[in-house]
Amino acid sequence: MTDLKKLAQLSPFELKDELIQHASSDKNHTMLNAGRGNPNFLATLPRRAFFQLGLFATSESELSYSYMKQDIGGIPDGEGMMDRFERFTNENGHLPEVNFLRSTISYVKDQLGLSAQGYLQELVEGILGCNYPVPSRMLKISEQIVRHYLLREMSGSDASTDDIEVFAVEGGTAAMAYIFDSLKENNLVKKGDKVAIGMPVFTPYIEIPELEEYGLEIVEINSYAENNWQYTDAELEKLKDPAIKVFFCVNPSNPASVRLDERCLDTIKSIVDNDRKDLIILTDDVYGTFADDFISLFAVCPQNTILVYSFSKYFGATGWRLGTIAIHKDNVLDEKLKNLPAETKEQLNRRYNSIITNVEELHFIDRLVADSRAVALNHTAGLSLPQQIQMVMFSLFALMDEDDLYKNVLKKVIRKRQCTLYRELGVSIPQDPYSVDYYTLLDLESIATELFDSDFAQWLRNNFSHNELFFRIASETGIVLLPGKGFGSQHPSGRVSLANLNEYQYAQIGRMLKKMASEYYLLYKKS
Repeated sequence: MTDLKKLAQLSPFELKDELIQHASSDKNHTMLNAGRGNPNFLATLPRRAFFQLGLFATSESELSYSYMKQDIGGIPDGEGMMDRFERFTNENGHLPEVNFLRSTISYVKDQLGLSAQGYLQELVEGILGCNYPVPSRMLKISEQIVRHYLLREMSGSDASTDDIEVFAVEGGTAAMAYIFDSLKENNLVKKGDKVAIGMPVFTPYIEIPELEEYGLEIVEINSYAENNWQYTDAELEKLKDPAIKVFFCVNPSNPASVRLDERCLDTIKSIVDNDRKDLIILTDDVYGTFADDFISLFAVCPQNTILVYSFSKYFGATGWRLGTIAIHKDNVLDEKLKNLPAETKEQLNRRYNSIITNVEELHFIDRLVADSRAVALNHTAGLSLPQQIQMVMFSLFALMDEDDLYKNVLKKVIRKRQCTLYRELGVSIPQDPYSVDYYTLLDLESIATELFDSDFAQWLRNNFSHNELFFRIASETGIVLLPGKGFGSQHPSGRVSLANLNEYQYAQIGRMLKKMASEYYLLYKKS
């Protein structure tokens, strides 16, 4: 017998495993895991380019030891490399990925104003992984390319890229772990401090601050379905409290999958400009590339915001572990470091003095790099170079797609899946111009009301606990939904990922959920 009270304490991502077991227990139906955020689509051209580049780079390496027959290569020195690359691309010009590689050379040189020779040398050495990452924060030309990509996607512009710095990390989860750790190590947050969290939210944002090593007090900044999942002015007013050190936000949100509207952005900017110039904002914008006309808090409040962006969802690259932390050079974090008490500065001098003679000159983003390797191993810090090169291929693929063909196809795919799901379920699709649709929240009460009536919805609420409904859905239909309550949502809702199943499977989910609701309605009528 499932102990629902114990399971209620689990994160939705841990609860998912229990739901999968229940959904798989009946061999008469197929398990459909609609709670999984991992997309079933991916960008192929930049991957093909990556592998072709690897072949070219390996041949460059072998030139150093061409007199030997022992599968040994050396580190390419770059001499004559551009000529050989042109020959390689001419000989393989029938392959789209090789044409793409050739096009990146001219784009990097003519559009981004970077050295074509330096770019090619960085690609070749990087994909071979034959050196440590230098600089450890990110390869120089690679960083400049990724800056352009981030600013284009996060603000609709790629201007002023020199104003930001990027740290390439092992996915968005590593970014979060590094940021929390460095904020704590540098006394920018201390036990007992308040942190505001935009709710509902990706569950680890709730769980990490409560861990013993951080011991932070959470202030909820709530958004509600009846307000189209936007924060009200009254909720955002909480940020004026000077005791709140950091505001954590996922934009577009998870699980509601809605981007912040202009009113929210303007209100936050006004609070920062007029009341909280010292507020640190941490925004995770992994779903921003699926939104129409997306603007990040990183663009609205540049001096106050740490941007976390992962390439995982948009490029179907969760296994690659490609993430970035971006901070403007003029930022409140470095200002706070300058104003720390003398005693704290002395402690930090002892922490970092093995890597720099004047610790006060060490910027927060470079402390992140050092802290990611326990400081003492700072010389071996940095994301692996082949990972950085794949990140560059993804970035250039998006930058060179001036008509957003890839982006528009992905949007069409997930929105078509959404239409299919709601059509078969027999309820109307929530209309919201700010919805991104990577996920959709199925509000169980509103669905019961629309399919039947509000009395039936109330009967469900009175007779079945929140988690019990999801276990019943799993056991009786084979469908796995993640409970919205685990993300901080106050509504009895289930998160459906529109990214990880095929269209016909979303049709199945809609039909089975409607059938199950009809069966429970008959029980209600008999009761």
